[in-house]
Amino acid sequence: MERFNRVSIPTNIIFTLVFIVLALMCVIPLLFVAIISLSSSESIQKIGYSFFPKQWSFDSYTYLWHERRSIGSAIFVSIFVTVAGTIIGLFLNAAMGYVLSRPTFKLKKFFTIYIFIPMLFGGGLVPSYLVNTQMLHLTNTYWALILPLAVSSFYIIIIRTFFQTTVPDSVIESAKIDGASQLRIFFNIVLPISLPVLATIGLFLSFGYWNDWFTALLYIQSSHQDLYPLQYVLISIEKNMEFLSRSAQYLSAGSSTAELPTESMRMAIVMLVVVPIALSYPFFQRYFISGLTIGAVKG
Repeated sequence: MERFNRVSIPTNIIFTLVFIVLALMCVIPLLFVAIISLSSSESIQKIGYSFFPKQWSFDSYTYLWHERRSIGSAIFVSIFVTVAGTIIGLFLNAAMGYVLSRPTFKLKKFFTIYIFIPMLFGGGLVPSYLVNTQMLHLTNTYWALILPLAVSSFYIIIIRTFFQTTVPDSVIESAKIDGASQLRIFFNIVLPISLPVLATIGLFLSFGYWNDWFTALLYIQSSHQDLYPLQYVLISIEKNMEFLSRSAQYLSAGSSTAELPTESMRMAIVMLVVVPIALSYPFFQRYFISGLTIGAVKG
């Protein structure tokens, strides 16, 4: 039997080469962006984007360093919103998914249809804006950056399906016989054996919060710039640099706006956005592996 499961050496070599190519396809674009962010504007103008620029420069990172006060505050806001939003989103989506997965819940069919409809027909931007600003009064608060992205019908359906297919009913029934409450079953039994789906949804949520800038545009006014997330600040910096670069011909002859590293600045902004969230991959991967090894009905 072991002979049939063994991978031959040529097949192993082919698989290794395929995965090396796939790994290079993921790493090379990021490396290319890093090189461009360190290229001088003169080098980009002469030879374009290249792995081997004629001249290296830290002007783009120097410009970002001069904006460290606003960028540092924005990084703190983005980290806080990402962590808090991911935790709150996981709790809300998992709780709703667990309720819908229980066969004894009388309103299960009604709420399943109620949650499924927004996956097909969205309510639109104007109704959600009016609800968040006029009814919930979320304007210029951290909740405006967290709550609109916390719950998703897609996430709830995924978690509900995982609970129905993976969490054995016998485990929950055994806990009920032992006198455990629903909250204790949910927190002490269901969630610990559901780490794979929680890690997956948590990864989606963290990416959504980290990359989000649109909610800040809608709900954070210019009088509360201390609530601007990183993405919104970086987009504002890029727009300001583009405006100054295009308006250089109308400015004074001694102005240095024409020398702003706009191209390398875009890539430096990409690096500043990508690197922190890329560091979260090992954290979620650890829970993926541990979650796959947990969960079984012990006899």
